[in-house]
Amino acid sequence: MARGIAAMVAACTIWGLSPLFYWLLSDIPPLEVLSYRSLWSLVFFVAILGLQGRLRASLSALRDVRTLVTVAFAGFMISLNWLGFIYSISIGNGLQASLGYYIFPLVSVVLGRIFFGELLSRAQAVAVGLAGVAVTVLTIGLGVPPWIALSLALTFGAYGVVKKGLTLGAIQSVTAEVLLIAPFAFAYLVFFSTSLEGGTGWQTHALLMASGPLTGLPLILFSYAAQRVRLSTIGLVQYLNPTLQFGCAVLFFANPITPWHAIAFPLIWAALALYSLSAMRQDRARRRASSSAVTPVTTVT
Repeated sequence: MARGIAAMVAACTIWGLSPLFYWLLSDIPPLEVLSYRSLWSLVFFVAILGLQGRLRASLSALRDVRTLVTVAFAGFMISLNWLGFIYSISIGNGLQASLGYYIFPLVSVVLGRIFFGELLSRAQAVAVGLAGVAVTVLTIGLGVPPWIALSLALTFGAYGVVKKGLTLGAIQSVTAEVLLIAPFAFAYLVFFSTSLEGGTGWQTHALLMASGPLTGLPLILFSYAAQRVRLSTIGLVQYLNPTLQFGCAVLFFANPITPWHAIAFPLIWAALALYSLSAMRQDRARRRASSSAVTPVTTVT
């Protein structure tokens, strides 16, 4: 379990500090960075699955029409999510990215209720309400809804909804997704790329190449952790990601904390605390029920 937690911490640390990496590419148009990220991620995942001997199984799964459509939609959602994040960092607004990934778990609760009929506990309902109040406060105070944050939360939430219908493993699924994205990414680079015109140095191309492993490595660590760590623990450690992004936004990008942010973020944190406590209780109740079910019943004669 200790190795699982260490892997989860490492994955969330990479995700949380990734704004510093993508800031180095802020001179490249976001769609171009997304295209390179998709292609180099494909190279990375194909290499990993090839070494594991699972590449053929990943590709053969796409022969099923339903799986193909599901994977295509998942790929579209994760592309929008990646693009929103890259764009947010390119304009130096790390605070919106942080807010989006703070809101995401609460958006997932709502989507679970809508699409899968999952019941909300009282604490979860209050948590979602607090998040709604926080978004309303920012909308009124800043004069515009936090569109980037909302788009990140909604696209990642929709991505999670679609992934529930897939039987592929996490790495196999993402490989199939970027495989379907790859032709569009390649076409964009051929017709619209600025970095292929000769004015971009090898250092920038090295960074673009590194976006593949930077995308794939934390996913592998997360998959490793998910198999060894309780769901409630994963949920808690996962907040390290937006917390580090928040730190990058304030300390590195010097994003101002307005009075409206000073109201909204504590509301979000309170909502996440309620949500986490509820998730921990549910996880504990499931484990108790599971242990009771396997405990042999003895009879006295």
